[in-house]
Parts: sequence; C-alpha cells; structure tokens
Amino acid sequence: MSQPALQNIMTDKRLSIAPMIDWTTTDYRFFARLFNPHTYLYTEMISTGAIIHGNTDRLLRFDTSEHPLVLQLGGADISEMTQCALEAQKRGFDEVNINVGCPSDRVQHNKIGACLMAEPDTVADLVRHMQAEIDIPVTVKHRIGIDEYDSYQFMKDFVDASAEAGCERFIVHARIAWLKGLSPKENREIPPLRYDDVYRLKQEMPELKIEINGGIDSVEQIKTHLQQVDGVMIGRAAYHNPYILAETMQLWGEQAPSREQVLDQLYPYLEQQVANGEPLTSIARHLLGLFQGLPGARKWRQALSGKQQLTVAEIKAAGDATLQLIERAKQQD
Repeated sequence: MSQPALQNIMTDKRLSIAPMIDWTTTDYRFFARLFNPHTYLYTEMISTGAIIHGNTDRLLRFDTSEHPLVLQLGGADISEMTQCALEAQKRGFDEVNINVGCPSDRVQHNKIGACLMAEPDTVADLVRHMQAEIDIPVTVKHRIGIDEYDSYQFMKDFVDASAEAGCERFIVHARIAWLKGLSPKENREIPPLRYDDVYRLKQEMPELKIEINGGIDSVEQIKTHLQQVDGVMIGRAAYHNPYILAETMQLWGEQAPSREQVLDQLYPYLEQQVANGEPLTSIARHLLGLFQGLPGARKWRQALSGKQQLTVAEIKAAGDATLQLIERAKQQD
C-alpha cells in the first residue's frame, strides 16, 4: 500500500538548528544533515579572536553536505567582525549570524552575546558595515530582553535599529536573559517563555523574516509556531533526540529516512574521519541520542560512551544490535 501524500507547508518558511557551543561541531552537523536535507545548520558561536588568531582552517571546516550553513560570530569590533564575515563568504558559508543572545558572563566583558542588546546602535553598526562588504546575508539572533530591559518596546526598538541598518532576518529566543544572577543553563530554563512577544513582532514588522527559538521540542509545536512566524529554531531537542529532524520531513511533504538508512550513510564518514586522524570517540558523543526513547537506547549509549578506544566496527555492531531489539519489540506489540 502506497504512503499517503504529504503536504509541503514550508514555502517561504525555515527550520534551523541552534548554534550550541561544543555541540554543533562539523561532526554533529554532518550527522544532523542525514536526517533532513532542508534544515539550516549553524556552527557553534565562534569569537572573532579565535578566527583571527587561532586555527582558522579547523574552526571553519565543514563538509559540503552541510549546506545551507550559517556561521555564528561573537564579537563587537566592527573591523574584526567584518574581517570574519569576509572570511565566511570566502569559505562558502551561506549566511553570517551575529550572536546577541549568549548570556554567559565569560563573554560579556568582550561585548559578546546578550549584553549587546543594551547597545542597539553597536549591533546596527555591525550589520551595516558587515553587509556592505559581503553578498551573503547578515542576520541577528537575540533575546526578547535583558535584566530590567524586559519590555516588548525595548525589543522592538532593538530590532528597528538593525532593520534600518539592513538586517532582514531575526532569530528571537523568546526569553529575556538575566545577566545578573543566573547561569547560562538557568537562563535557558528559568525566565518564562514569551512566544506572544515574538508573534507580535512579526505582526508589527511583516516585512522582516522573524524566527522563533526557545523550548520547542516537537513537530506539533513547530507547526503551531509556523502559523505565526517565518521560521523555527530548535536546539537541545535536536541534539538529544536527533530523529526529530527526520520526523520534520513531513513539513516538506516528504517521507522520513529510517535510523538504519541514517547509519548506512554515516559509516563512510566515520571511516574517512578516522583515516584523517580524528578520534572516533569525539565523534561518537554526538550519536548518543539516535535511539532516544526506543528499546536498546541505553545499550547503544553504553556501547558508544566511556571507552578510550572505539572502532567503526564496534559502532556498526552496536547499531545492528539496537535495530534488532527495536524490530523484536515491534513484533511483540
């Protein structure tokens, strides 16, 4: 019996995976791409100093399959941000995103992240100068407010400034950031979500592309938000349970790949990375959530973690065993 036709609801819409430090590495991004060819992928937030003075080739490396791919930059110096934006364009990134959302106190003294919401003119100047030098889009990811600056009007004024400077797409984390007193983890969980503020921003500024981020962890939630805004960005849900990315294929009217198909496409990449001298254990950590919520998930995680040495053959064996457990469970239902 043929599968029922699915409706494509993603015309002029976007689904993206949030930039997450230590998580959205090129290895994770390659893995994520296997589930869904349409999602926009983001690098980790990378500071301008790291790019200019560090191992640029390693920091900015990516597989061609990762497109569409966005480089997220952290910084506030116009010259440095423009230099890094030019580097991003030269290396083939599809967009550059300015981080105005990170609440970490480790980056505030360098004017990186959410603290920049208090300086809308600074962010607007960054947009203006960067966009003047590159042809790929410059976008802004920000919070709805910080500390005592928590009104809707404060956020709208911030967006107004960057929009006038040429930014057309804003990714809004629908929480304020409390820079005084909360850790980055607490800032992802404690401030209440205010989705209506993001919806209102789109209603009042329909000419802009507005994406929503924060606490979104199911396909049904994604569908609900897409009725109000131009895009949805998901974060930890896509890392801890990456198969949600396959489930979102229904948004494009397409069938989801199976976990077995994902693994079959993953193994050649693992073998190539090992041949290039990459430690397999550092890649395997990104694969732990593949069978989240299914029989055998715990054995899969145990097989991939806690070992100093791991081979591709062992990953294959663990995957085959887990798939067999799942199949037996299906037959017993």
